[in-house]
Parts: sequence; C-alpha cells; structure tokens
Amino acid sequence: MDLDPRLYDHVAISDSDIRNIVLSYLVHNCFKETAETFLTCTGMNQPVDYLLDMEKRKSILHFTMEGNALKAIELTEQLVPNLLEDNKDLCFDLLSLHFIDLVRSRKCMEALEFAQTKLTPFGKVPKFVGKLEDFITLLAYEEPEKSPMFHLLSPEYRENIADCLNRAILDRANLPSYSSMERLIQQAAVVRHVLHQELGKDGHPPFSLKAFLDN
Repeated sequence: MDLDPRLYDHVAISDSDIRNIVLSYLVHNCFKETAETFLTCTGMNQPVDYLLDMEKRKSILHFTMEGNALKAIELTEQLVPNLLEDNKDLCFDLLSLHFIDLVRSRKCMEALEFAQTKLTPFGKVPKFVGKLEDFITLLAYEEPEKSPMFHLLSPEYRENIADCLNRAILDRANLPSYSSMERLIQQAAVVRHVLHQELGKDGHPPFSLKAFLDN
C-alpha cells in the first residue's frame, strides 16, 4: 500500500528547520561560498562555529581527493594536532593513498620503499595485515587497474577516506560529524526497514533515496 500524501497535509514544517538543514549540509561539505550566499539570501544569523576552519578543512579534503595524501596529512597535523596519532586507522588509510598514487604513476620501487618504511610497521597490528597484503598485491601487476584490487585505485576509495577524515576533524572540534540531512536520511532508512520487516509484502519497500527523488 502507498501512503496518501494528503495524510501529512496538517504537518507543519518550519522554514527555519529547513534552512538549518541546508546550511548544515553546506558547512559539513565545506561549500563556503554557497553557504555565505545562502546566509545572505535567507537573512539567517551566522552561527558562531560556522566558518570554523572551513577553508582549512576544504584544502585537506581537496588534497585527499586529488591523491596528494602527504600534503593532506601535513595540513591535518597543523589543524588538529595528534588526530592521526590517536586514529591509527585513519593514518594508515591516508598513507595508503600515497602508496596507491605511486603505484598508479608506475613508481614501483618508490612505492615499495614507502611501504617498507611507512606501512609495514602497521603489520604488527593484526587488523592491518590483510590490508597490507592487498596493497602489496598491486605491485605484482603491470596494470594495477586490472588487478583484483583495482577498487583501491578508484575515486570512491579516496572519497571514502576523505569523508572519514572530515568527520574525524569535525568530531575533534566538538561539531556534528554528520550533517542534519544525512541523519534525516539515515532515520528514514531505518524506519522504512523496520516497517518492511514488520509488515512484509504489505508494507513499504526499504527506503531508496534515488526512488524518492525520482518520485
């Protein structure tokens, strides 16, 4: 059964809430110019923490997405000292991006040396062993893009690490690590999943953002 949209006609949605949700998304993703324009057009009061290190976060995310992980690490250590020292998973992931960039550039000897000096120390921790093996596997192929580990060279892999880094920086600054829009979508997904499990075929299918937007 489909829900009748008219059932929700009486539900009041505050313009202020909607604007805060949009602003939260823009700030989270470092869309500074767009956020400034949005604030001006809506007449909203600028939050005290709105511009907090946004330009620095933006640069860090840019270098991470571009594969310049060493620069991203340098800027992260300047902005949030000890973050990478405290978060070994994130530190490993960023170092792996530099290794992957060397492999992509066919600088295999340089990549091997980097792995030996910067990555192999992580091998003392069991959870990193499998990852190290995956990275070293890339060196065995003349065309690493065609190896079983090809996904490590994908933009999606870099994007995932950049996203984790952004959340970690925000969390260290005691700011929300997820935007309001993301939390709303997560909540909608959970509610629809529970309803689908409880009602079965008579209920609604799991939430799909693409399907929702298409409608």
